Amino acid sequence: MWKIILLSTIQCLFFAGGQVFLKLAMNSFDKFSLKWEFFRNLFASWYMISSGLCMVAGTFLWLYIIKYFDFSVAYPITSISYIFGMLAAIYIFHETVPVSHWIGVVLIMAGVTIIAR
Repeated sequence: MWKIILLSTIQCLFFAGGQVFLKLAMNSFDKFSLKWEFFRNLFASWYMISSGLCMVAGTFLWLYIIKYFDFSVAYPITSISYIFGMLAAIYIFHETVPVSHWIGVVLIMAGVTIIAR
């Protein structure tokens, strides 16, 4: 069981990292536009490239996980990503996260713990 938890944690780190880089890429532009120039600049940014690399790495790891572990266990464990998202919101984006959000994450993680047993 520890193997799937470790692999899922790493996979969630990749996906959370991809989302963080995606937000950083979007924050680096003044406003969103559907024009070709916006997307050309977006996909040429290092933040966007880093986002893509994280997503690809996370996807390959996810392919391994769903090949060798029960989906009914593997999928709920991906909820670990909520913790990484909350920590990124606080430490990278300097957001204030209300206690109610942390309670929600704790409840989700309690459910994951029950499933993982």
